[in-house]
Amino acid sequence: MPQVAHRGRGRRTVNEINMVPFIDVMLVLLIIFMVTAPLITPSVIDLPSVGKAKRQPDKVIQVLIAKDEHLELKSGDKTQAMSLKEIAPAVLKAQSGQPPGSVAVVIAADRSVKYETVVKVMSSLQKDGVQRVGLSVQLAP
Repeated sequence: MPQVAHRGRGRRTVNEINMVPFIDVMLVLLIIFMVTAPLITPSVIDLPSVGKAKRQPDKVIQVLIAKDEHLELKSGDKTQAMSLKEIAPAVLKAQSGQPPGSVAVVIAADRSVKYETVVKVMSSLQKDGVQRVGLSVQLAP
């Protein structure tokens, strides 16, 4: 019900909004946010960092994965087409005679290849004892 103001001769209604309930609600919300904000822990993601290797590899062997998931092994100037089962023994054969960890294996996959295929190749190499396996990336210009 509007309030009636007595001013001078006639009666007039006061057209004002009562701000007290609005301020009360805002203060309650402010207190709730101030109490709950310290309790919310931000999710922390532990990302790997890229750093320089202590020792550069003496030899690099590349495993190339084409768009059609066809695998090739590139060692020096020689490139051979292989299956997933043949890759790990061929890499170990190419590493023979070298000190352990001196030969790096780099997996270079096409952008459209499924991630699952890259993981299968990496897993196969690591299961057979290849120590240094990495991924080749192209840096954005």
